[in-house]
Amino acid sequence: MTAPLRWRTVLSFIGVGMLIYASLFAMSEALVYRNGHANPFFKTATADLQTYDWVILGASHAMPLDLRDTEQHIEAATGLSFINLAVQGAGPLYNRLVLEEFLERHSAKAILYAVDSFAFRSRLWNEDRLADAKLLRRTPFDFSIAARLASYVAKEGADWRALLDYLTGFSKINNRERFAVDTWEGEVQFARRYRPSAQAEDDRIAYLYPVRSDDPAVLERYLDEFDELLALAEAHGAKVLVIKMPVPPRFYGKLPGEAEFDSRLEERLEARRIQFEDYSLMFEESRFYFDSDHLGEAGIEAFLDRALRPLLTERDAQ
Repeated sequence: MTAPLRWRTVLSFIGVGMLIYASLFAMSEALVYRNGHANPFFKTATADLQTYDWVILGASHAMPLDLRDTEQHIEAATGLSFINLAVQGAGPLYNRLVLEEFLERHSAKAILYAVDSFAFRSRLWNEDRLADAKLLRRTPFDFSIAARLASYVAKEGADWRALLDYLTGFSKINNRERFAVDTWEGEVQFARRYRPSAQAEDDRIAYLYPVRSDDPAVLERYLDEFDELLALAEAHGAKVLVIKMPVPPRFYGKLPGEAEFDSRLEERLEARRIQFEDYSLMFEESRFYFDSDHLGEAGIEAFLDRALRPLLTERDAQ
């Protein structure tokens, strides 16, 4: 076999391989849209409205606010439009990326951010979430997201492999759950009633705080990221309201460094004159929760009636 013929054969194999890979990428991307549901970038890409009254950000404690028909109830009760972009385990760095992408396509009159102290205590919930295959495989491909990821790799210390994964679609192509709807496990438990368990609470705390660091620089690092998110919202003319969602008192009492977090957070918010409402200890009874720390169906209904509806309608009237 002559050298030119060998090269043509090699190039043909490469071309066929690339064509097969491109086909798999396209099919995987189509499944992202067909089975999309919980991913915040999917919600942004498929959002119906150009302008929303409220965008909800945060981690999983904010996610029950749109389980089942809760979001429709809130909209009917307040007369306001909502889009919930909260995602499990998401810290301020990940939420800033979500908000940047949302504001690229849409606009918001106000931001409701449900804070959790654990999300400010580790890169696990920030830089590492950007590289999480479970999130990447459900994130629709868009050149603007790719450009933002590249910027976060260059400037924020995100793992370069997150960008490589996103560009190649590796996690999407290898997603074993590609044919399943993208749902949060909390959805199937939403109607259940939690039975208090010290072991479940301890396991949950260990999961949220795998590394118990007292280094104030870590907290300041992610408070700075949160401050940039607040500045982004304000630059787009969006008001910001920060809250803490209710959790059982037993669980709340086990949170490490919560008083320090509250103090440092309030300093940042006061400097920007942003309202902060702490509902952490609003509901003591276990019937309001579906697990160790998430509001269930009964809890969300009570929270809407007693706190969220009057708070949001009052803010909207200002």
